[in-house]
Formats: sequence, structure tokens, C-alpha cells
Amino acid sequence: MRLCDEAHGPEISAALEETAGRNVSRGALYSALARLERKDFLTWNIVASSDARGGSPNRCFSVTGDGIIALRASRSALLHLWDGLEDVLGEQR
Repeated sequence: MRLCDEAHGPEISAALEETAGRNVSRGALYSALARLERKDFLTWNIVASSDARGGSPNRCFSVTGDGIIALRASRSALLHLWDGLEDVLGEQR
């Protein structure tokens, strides 16, 4: 969702590396994207390459309405799991 119109596989991988501090293999990334698509949490379409040399078309991914609902539910569950741990962890929210 952060990438908007630039949500192609390599850009998603780079964003995961930057925000989560983890490298994700190409196979793992596309397997996860396929699972999310099967659950109707994302969709993709083919866009022409921006490569001046006329490279291959790319798949551009976007989150569906059901995906946003699932993200909200997941975020809410995680926040509830973290409630009350600030003192134990010595952190402020």
C-alpha cells in the first residue's frame, strides 16, 4: 500500500528489506503474493515496463477492499496483544 503505483516485485522486496530489515527471496515473495491473491487480499495487473530499452511488462500489485479489512483486523489483534506490555518492556507508546 505504501508503494502505490510502484508495487512491483522488486520494489516490494526492497521496501520489506528497508522497513523490516529482512531480505526476502524472490520465491518466498511471489509465494506470499500468490497466497494473498488466492484470499482476495490483493490483485495485480500488467503494466508496460518503464525501461527505455523496452523491457518485459511487469505485474503491479494492489490491495483489495478485503485486504484492507484483513489488515485492520490483524493490526487490531496485534495492538491488543501488546496492550499492557509497555511497563514490562520499559517502553512508552
